[in-house]
Amino acid sequence: MNTLLAERAIAPNARRKQNAFINGMSRLCLLVLIASALSPFALAGRPVAPVERKFTSYVCPMDAEVRAAKPGKCPKCGMALRRATTGPSSPAVAESAKESAKPDTPATTAASVNLARLPDTTVYDQNGRRLSFYKDLVKGKTVAINFLFTTCTTICPPLAATFRKVQLELGERVGRDVSLISISVDPATDVPERLKKFAAKFNAGPGWTFLTGSPPEMDRLLKALGAAVADKNDHTPMVLVGNEAAGFWTRTYGLAAPAAIVKVINDASERSEGKSSSVEVPLPPDSTTSGQPQRQVRKTVNAAAASAGDQPSSSDAKPAKTPAEKAAAYFPNTVLLTQDNQPVHFFDDMLKGKTVMINFMFTTCTGICPPMTANLLKVQSYLGDRVGKDISIISISVDSLVDTPAAMKKYATNYKVKPGWYFLTGNKPDVDLVLRKVGGFVEDKNDHSGLVIIGNVETGEWIKMFAMARPAEIADAVLKIAGSKQE
Repeated sequence: MNTLLAERAIAPNARRKQNAFINGMSRLCLLVLIASALSPFALAGRPVAPVERKFTSYVCPMDAEVRAAKPGKCPKCGMALRRATTGPSSPAVAESAKESAKPDTPATTAASVNLARLPDTTVYDQNGRRLSFYKDLVKGKTVAINFLFTTCTTICPPLAATFRKVQLELGERVGRDVSLISISVDPATDVPERLKKFAAKFNAGPGWTFLTGSPPEMDRLLKALGAAVADKNDHTPMVLVGNEAAGFWTRTYGLAAPAAIVKVINDASERSEGKSSSVEVPLPPDSTTSGQPQRQVRKTVNAAAASAGDQPSSSDAKPAKTPAEKAAAYFPNTVLLTQDNQPVHFFDDMLKGKTVMINFMFTTCTGICPPMTANLLKVQSYLGDRVGKDISIISISVDSLVDTPAAMKKYATNYKVKPGWYFLTGNKPDVDLVLRKVGGFVEDKNDHSGLVIIGNVETGEWIKMFAMARPAEIADAVLKIAGSKQE
């Protein structure tokens, strides 16, 4: 009974509180409705911040300025583009992105490949020594890092040969204030003993370290350096150059002239904290290291033809020249010699009516020439009996004073090249004229191009590819050019 009386005494107070709450909520709802009705007028004339919409883009881990809407490979360094989410609708975000993309800030280059936080991965050198990658090899030093694997028969030997020349040019600085590092992209195979044998082939001296380790740890390291690949054969030919103390990092092309790589290393070593302008990175001209062809439809021939005054004026009723006629006017018909000591006219006998593959080499080369020739030999096998009929392979010497027809014959025989592949040499002025016209002339033979030029004289379609690309990809490009129709 007492409990019931107590509940009745409390009930009026509870009802009053409940009614007050309901009234308060009603007023709040009314205010919200009024505010909603007045919001168009209240906000009139005021800028409304747009909703930031995020979209997915793809960026090169080495160069923040290289972006694409779809996955692919960087045209500069050949690395796979990585996903990056940005919000361009915000001016502040866009401006921040623009600033971070500038190559003038030391943090920018580092951040683009996560070099600000290099993992201190446990690695092993070619002598089996256990090292901490960051603490023992990178911290406070200037380093040049390339990527290879010992069973590679294409690009890795010339990459190592180039590093050896870099080591020779740097001299005693290697191991003192500059370190060269070659990291295996196949750690499951490349145990220290294999790396030591590989290093010995190139006379690697002190200060040049070859690294391997457990696959999970090496994968983590390669990802941090922007060099991880699903297939070891797709690894990048870049050289990563950095001055950790200055926070400066850049990259260069691993098959560039050794002097050019040394210049990049010297520039990096002279950096100090706060001095942040980026170096000019030497890359192969008009090349894509991913192996995909770069199309230059009728660019070379037509540009030359235009300079020769081939294009008719408005008052000229003469029909425009065909691509083949323009090619005949551009390319010299100079007499050169094949490996069989047979004289041939460069245009009439080598180019006219054919699809051609042209590369540059010299017989005493110990760098890229041997693996490049071996790679193109595989291309020849893919193309089959068409080589020698409507398709020709032409290797032009960049050292004609040494490369006599006999020397070229011996070189071709060593590789067991089949008919339809011509190794051309001759009088130096004649060879140099041809080299200049096809873009292969160099003052120093060691600086010659590693590209293969593919062209169809009849249609005027020309492309350039990296000569160490996969043979099947090169052969496919040749067949497409050979089968293309004149527009």
